[in-house]
Amino acid sequence: MSTPQPTADRRIPAAGASRPGRPVRTAALLCALSFAVFLVAQRAADVSMIDLMVYRAEGWTARTGGDLYAMRATHAELPMTYPPFAALLFVPLTLVGVPEMRVLATGVNLALLVALVHLSLRLVGRPLRIPRPAAALGLAAAAVWCEPVWTTLRYGQINLLLAVLVLWDLSRRPGHRWAGAGIGIAAGIKLTPALFAVFLALCGLVRAWRRLRGTGRSDGIWNPWLRQAAVAAGTFAGTVLLAAAVLPRDSWRFWTEAVFSPERVGRVEDTANQSLRGVLARLLHTGDPGSGWLLLAAAVALAGLATAVAADLAGPRRLPSAQAWAVVACASTALLVSPVSWSHHWVWCVPAVLLLGSEALRRASALWWTGTALTALLFCSYALWWVPHGPSGRFELRQSGAEMVLSAVYPVAGTAVLLLTAVLSVRALRRPVPRPPAAPGTTATAAVPRRRSPVPPVRAQAATKE
Repeated sequence: MSTPQPTADRRIPAAGASRPGRPVRTAALLCALSFAVFLVAQRAADVSMIDLMVYRAEGWTARTGGDLYAMRATHAELPMTYPPFAALLFVPLTLVGVPEMRVLATGVNLALLVALVHLSLRLVGRPLRIPRPAAALGLAAAAVWCEPVWTTLRYGQINLLLAVLVLWDLSRRPGHRWAGAGIGIAAGIKLTPALFAVFLALCGLVRAWRRLRGTGRSDGIWNPWLRQAAVAAGTFAGTVLLAAAVLPRDSWRFWTEAVFSPERVGRVEDTANQSLRGVLARLLHTGDPGSGWLLLAAAVALAGLATAVAADLAGPRRLPSAQAWAVVACASTALLVSPVSWSHHWVWCVPAVLLLGSEALRRASALWWTGTALTALLFCSYALWWVPHGPSGRFELRQSGAEMVLSAVYPVAGTAVLLLTAVLSVRALRRPVPRPPAAPGTTATAAVPRRRSPVPPVRAQAATKE
């Protein structure tokens, strides 16, 4: 069966384009209605926002000079697991009452969801026929119901903030003055986003090597990707130094002790842990999968970073939405290799599904539409919670084969995204870079000057006389 060839996007004015505010108003009403039903459902579920309460306790401990990494908060006695810089950002939570804090955190998270969808659309270059704010509001109305987003708001988590900080950087053209600062701040709050800075540095180094090999000159090898990675690294270093100046004891303890103790975060085999380490622990029926997962994580990290760099190098002329493929591949890699990736960390499913949908729209392929729908359904199915689980009993250590599959749905989806990106990137890199389109009013042959054969002087004079 022949594969449908990609069809070119055409910017066709939509009906009613003379009234651009109408789609935005309609989408805003739809989004407000969906969010209102969502809030009612969360209230009916009596959500605890337990992580938000932990953040407040961390902010209070930093404010009062307590020991951050000896602190335990809420009835679950949860510890501080983030770098000390995060505790400084949580101090404002102590300035308002708990009810007001819950309302503000929920409102901010819903606004961040709209921002995440908007930045994801900008990354893939969509939409073409309706205003992007209208598309962002309409898609956010649906995205709020997927499991990672639901759980993020249920716990009062900061995953949407981290994703927006990273996408704010990566959806901009390389060379933007502040590009990289968002990644640096996100890594200062939680270390996992630092992998995006490594990705940018690798992209810059490969491009610098290509230029050096092609020209033989060392000047001009500094490029926007290296600059963005440097800004990210510098910003991250600034968060570390700021925390060290304000919280020297806590900073020392984190960087010399707590950072090397991933077991502080929670039980590795927990169903909610959707990382390779969690999958391996459930597969081996043990709470300590040993050092074997490190070898697996290292291999996946190398393969994932290589895939992301390959997609970025392919460029949009050979791989449409190349940068989006690279970003989603890097995010999937970070989630897979992290020692603990709770299900709510997978809010990166939102840009991933939008990327698949954009590709399905471009190709007009039933196969791509089916893959997009299945991926969206997977993240909206809550399948990982269909298996026996709970804070006591350690049911995950006795899972059957079918239960282990259900409790590994997000790592399976992340691996599939990596494989798909790798196939598309390799195919794109094997193709020659197409020539840019000729300027209006010229033909392709006219755009390339042809070398003229020399004309003898005598013949030239004769031609002038004629």
